[in-house]
Amino acid sequence: MASDVKRVVLAYSGGLDTSVILKWLQTTYGCEVVTFTADLGQGEELEPARKKAEMLGIKPEHIFIEDVREEFVRDYVFPMFRANALYEGLYLLGTSIARPLIAKKQIEIARKVGADAVSHGATGKGNDQVRFELSYYALEPEIKIIAPWREWDLRSREALIAFAESHQIPIAKDKRGEAPFSVDANLLHSSSEGKVLEDPSVEAPEMVYMRTIAPEDAPDKATYITIGFEQGDAVSIDGEVLSPASLLTRLNALGKENGIGRLDLVENRFVGMKSRGVYETPGGTILIQAHRGIESITLDRGAAHLKDDIMPRYAELIYNGFWFSPEREMLQALIDKSQEMVTGTVRLKLYKGNVAVVGRESPYSLYNQDLVTFEEGAVAYDHRDAAGFIKLNALRLRTLGSRARKIGG
Repeated sequence: MASDVKRVVLAYSGGLDTSVILKWLQTTYGCEVVTFTADLGQGEELEPARKKAEMLGIKPEHIFIEDVREEFVRDYVFPMFRANALYEGLYLLGTSIARPLIAKKQIEIARKVGADAVSHGATGKGNDQVRFELSYYALEPEIKIIAPWREWDLRSREALIAFAESHQIPIAKDKRGEAPFSVDANLLHSSSEGKVLEDPSVEAPEMVYMRTIAPEDAPDKATYITIGFEQGDAVSIDGEVLSPASLLTRLNALGKENGIGRLDLVENRFVGMKSRGVYETPGGTILIQAHRGIESITLDRGAAHLKDDIMPRYAELIYNGFWFSPEREMLQALIDKSQEMVTGTVRLKLYKGNVAVVGRESPYSLYNQDLVTFEEGAVAYDHRDAAGFIKLNALRLRTLGSRARKIGG
């Protein structure tokens, strides 16, 4: 293929798909390939990716492997959790929120090494191609994007393996067979889909779950923890101050032990189809409950309800790949403003798949026990004021009721 692409930065995992893509880029475009591998907390050793890239002819100075776990949680996961973001009311957006960070790093590397293109391994049916490419274009409007799954004729695993064998790409024995389902993972979650999960009427087999034990196998005794917050972000567990990534790692372990964070979801993809995914987000499930707990005593009703109103729109923007859009940034500014007094501690009870808020304290609490007590308190609240308040709010209802009586004769 004749091409003006001289150098391309590939999002590279070291697995079969991206290794085939690496060689395909070399042979099809005749270009130099630069690899970027991100440690997002997926739980895999990344040095094999370096060795494999070197074996495929990539110069050592063009192999980039970066630990981005702290940046991922601090600058992407935590801002999203300030919004209590849930796509379609359930999904904690674990895959969605990782893509803009990977794309950002690819663009930074492209600028550093003088690359004129970027490439990813997302398929032509999924959401990830949209998320990667919207992010690329937002950060580097003139960048060329190569999406092999939309260009090549390798339409099956057998074809990928045949290509790999013909180009001396090593294939691990456990990768030769058809995988029962595909997995994507990072520090926030794991996502499984396809194959044995494609029929939404069939319960997912237990082998799908890798980050949580079954709730029925969790301890019979509840685990209690206290999470500290400062301006909407979790900063400590049981009084121990932790970095963002360390804190989420600790919550993941607690969630795993207590069978917390499983979700079996049929969702609406941005590209138009429905898909069934099984997600495990142990630490995130604990964190969102804790965050709502501290907000319950520190946010004014109007602010809290406005946040809940805009949350679905914010979540949809992330799901659809618009992290770097002006509307997401505008909503983020509003959300972050709401978090200025969201500081304090939340006590939680973890038990057999459930997370319950059982206590919350804050120096900025709006909860006034004198106001809510059934006893007569010293606070100036006159019960008689309620009559006028109710009548004013009932005015339109009374007017409507009078009209209905006239029409009804």
